[in-house]
Amino acid sequence: MHVTTTDAPIGVFDSGFGGLTVARALLDQLPGEDMVYLGDTARAPYGTKSIPEVREYALECLDYLAETGVKALVIACNSASSAVLRDARERYDIPVIDVILPAARRAVRASKSGRIGLICTEATATSASYDDALAAVPGVELITTPCPLFVDFVEAGITGGEELLHAAQDYLLPLRESGIDTLILGCTHYPLLAGVISYVIGDDVTLVSSAEECAKEVFATLADQGLMHTEPRTATLRFLTTGSPELFTGIGRRLMGGFVDQVEQVYTFAT
Repeated sequence: MHVTTTDAPIGVFDSGFGGLTVARALLDQLPGEDMVYLGDTARAPYGTKSIPEVREYALECLDYLAETGVKALVIACNSASSAVLRDARERYDIPVIDVILPAARRAVRASKSGRIGLICTEATATSASYDDALAAVPGVELITTPCPLFVDFVEAGITGGEELLHAAQDYLLPLRESGIDTLILGCTHYPLLAGVISYVIGDDVTLVSSAEECAKEVFATLADQGLMHTEPRTATLRFLTTGSPELFTGIGRRLMGGFVDQVEQVYTFAT
């Protein structure tokens, strides 16, 4: 049986770089908590892969983090959350927090009309995981639009400009015309595009970040289970990747500044 202590780090998993927005939000809300982040960049992106593939890859990475002795697992990837959340909660004897359920709950609270938009990857759209999360809520209509190019823009470091604006208009204007009043950013890359998304969708539409809501859920889970550090301390952050540490460092710093440092490569996964 795994013994969990407050001194153990939080394990954060993502297919690549988008989960860094979750890690950043976690550090902001839990500055004294150590963290180990694993990005499966050698096999990214997950958003275009089949659900069985995503499930296999995600469980390998979660197994690796669990074996390092983390006190909680955070699936900081909507595509992976869609594929493995139920399995993961049965598989591990530590808390498992995803990005989908917290965002769905927040969107319901934020919406006055019940017309909620979702932008996400193809894998998340295909899984219908947000539909499932909202199915029991009366009076809610979910309108889903996959936005696959947004991940490419973010990982290229492009957060503005005409090409991105045109893509955003193609994706988002039909959503705006549908009359939504709340929009779930259902990919952890998307908060980095919040400026252009808000510009196109309009200020009257509330944006719900799955990254921010996930971090709040982690805080609540650690507090409820007595796993949070209570004394002021400086956190230790480790960044692991299945791909190139140099590439991860470069893209991570371009997206998140000096937050990303000392990236290590893990070789335990077949690609």
